[in-house]
Amino acid sequence: MTYAIRPIRLQDMATPEFAAVLALRPVILLPLGSHEDHGPHQPMGDFILSDMLAERIARRASEQGTACFAAPGLPFGVADYFGSSPGGLALAPETFRRVLTDLLDGLLRHGLTRIVILNAHGGNVPVIHEVTLALRKRERVVVPSFYLWKIARQLMERRVQGAARFGHGAEPLLSLNMALRQDCVRPGAATAEGGALLGLKVKDFGVLDFEGLSVEAPVEFDAVPKAAVEVAWTAGSAELGAAVADDLVEAAARFVSHAAAHIG
Repeated sequence: MTYAIRPIRLQDMATPEFAAVLALRPVILLPLGSHEDHGPHQPMGDFILSDMLAERIARRASEQGTACFAAPGLPFGVADYFGSSPGGLALAPETFRRVLTDLLDGLLRHGLTRIVILNAHGGNVPVIHEVTLALRKRERVVVPSFYLWKIARQLMERRVQGAARFGHGAEPLLSLNMALRQDCVRPGAATAEGGALLGLKVKDFGVLDFEGLSVEAPVEFDAVPKAAVEVAWTAGSAELGAAVADDLVEAAARFVSHAAAHIG
């Protein structure tokens, strides 16, 4: 059965409208994102992309026979490596944990047990695991998390070669932004070289290079090498982003249908 449900976003619906479709036992997509530094050429708010994709995924899943709605996205993610960047806004892990728990409990209260998280921030991953594991123990409900950018990278790697183009501030987000938020992408040059701490070069997020060995240290994005940003800027394209966005929507819609069939 195809569910020609309009509208598809909860924020566009009146309460009685949504109450009328509860009997369909719809899947609810909960988009999570961030508002942080993505380089000099991309907008900070990747939560906008997760919202846009959530609407597309919900509509595609409904067209394919699984009633699905997109909840409003949470624009702020867990604070990790981006506090040094002006304009970034993030939540402490405990705050995010409580907010996510409250959001999930709000859905469960009305019998909405078919929930899929659409995550768009790496720092959210461990807290999502904690919250959903606790929920499984407490309510016997499984809430899977579909990590948008991780899966987008896997899909993009099927189309293009070159691991050097992938990374924070680079692909796959760059081409996705070029396709879906082209007005917010601008030319920019990032310093490829990273910073130093304790007389050692910064190797990666929170990592120093000591004699070729990785040592953890409290360093943030401003000190991380950004070679991937330079590589991606010359290789990214709206055409690639549009193709990967389509792939992502199709994969996520299939997963929604799979999840609906296996979640009680």
